[in-house]
Parts: sequence; C-alpha cells; structure tokens
Amino acid sequence: FSVKQGETIAFVGATGSGKSTIMNLLLGFYRPQEGEIWLDQHPLSKLVKREARTQMAIVQQEPYLFTGTILSNITLSQPDITRNRACAALREVGGGDFLAALSEGIETPVREKGNEFSAGERQLISFARALAKDPKILVLDEATASIDSETENTIQKGIERLKMGRTTFMIAHRLSTIRHADQIVVLDHGRIVEEGTHDELILHKGLYWKMYETQSTHATAE
Repeated sequence: FSVKQGETIAFVGATGSGKSTIMNLLLGFYRPQEGEIWLDQHPLSKLVKREARTQMAIVQQEPYLFTGTILSNITLSQPDITRNRACAALREVGGGDFLAALSEGIETPVREKGNEFSAGERQLISFARALAKDPKILVLDEATASIDSETENTIQKGIERLKMGRTTFMIAHRLSTIRHADQIVVLDHGRIVEEGTHDELILHKGLYWKMYETQSTHATAE
C-alpha cells in the first residue's frame, strides 16, 4: 500500500491480523523479511533510524508517563520544546480545562505511570507530547481504546488537531473513529483483504462491513 503526504490511513482487523506489525516495521523495530519501506523516495533501511524517528510520533493505547511533572512529560527534556509551547500543545489537544483545574498547572508532579490521572487525562498529555514534537508522521495505536465514551469526544477533537497537516497511521478498534480516513486497510492473518474508504467498504459488504455491523449492533444493545 502507499500513503500520500497528509493522508490518514487506518488499519483494522482481528487480534493477530498484523496491525501492530505494520507499525513496528514503519518505526524500524522490525526489519522486513522481504520488500522495502520507502519514506519520501528513500528506503527506510538506508536511513539512520534515529533521524527517521525524529520525524515520527506515536500515541499508544496505554501512554507511559514518567516521574517528573506534566511539563517534563510533554517536553521529554528536548531543549527546543519550551514551556509555552508545551502549554499551548496541551490546550490545543483539548486539555485546557484539565490544565486550569490543576493548582500547580503544568508543573503538577507526576508519579511513575501517572496513575493519579484518569486514562483520558494521561492520553491528553501524550497527545500534547506528540503535538509539541511536531512530527511529519503520526502513529495512533488504538489511542481511544481505553477511553470511556464520555471522554471520547474530547479525545477525538485532540486526534483531529494532531492529524492536521500530518501523514497519519491509525490502528483502530472502534470503527466509528476512522469513518473519515482517506484509506482503510482491512487485514486478516497477515494479509490485506480489503482496501477503500468507509463508504466503499460498506457497499462492498465484506469483512469490514461485518465488523462494522457487529459493533453497531453491540452499541445499540448497550
């Protein structure tokens, strides 16, 4: 598959279908056994991994927070990310109310893993971390899977802000979050079985349609 600059591509499929493997290949954690990954006409295997990764940011299902402060968790001690830039990033991804409610603001202490914050608040911090880095490529690895439905609207707005002007790779559990992706790739046992937009795949009535119908029925029942 290929992705144009600025496009959003989403990957769906059952556990073990290959979604995370694709992300690990893109980030250089795995080396392809065959074939090649190209970034801007350059084979990934020929690029310095550290330099390639400076152009990427990943937001995971369970973001990891380090002992320190909210500020240090956003900047990760990168000298080019100022306090003002970190504050602006947190507000832009929807964390303005969260920030205003903290007596110590962005200097609020964070214990290891950030368990004093809710899952949604931890995710907002990780979104701000990604936005402050200003990557060309954004990887969202089931970024809303652990979020309750009440918080999801705020998180979804944060995702939309993050995606602006970036090439975005999404692994999605909730298919409702990828309806507007430019491309949706359906995986099954390590192979691409369907590709298209949401509307195209619904009309096709294949595996994606079955998954979408199952989720819609489950949501209605709840």
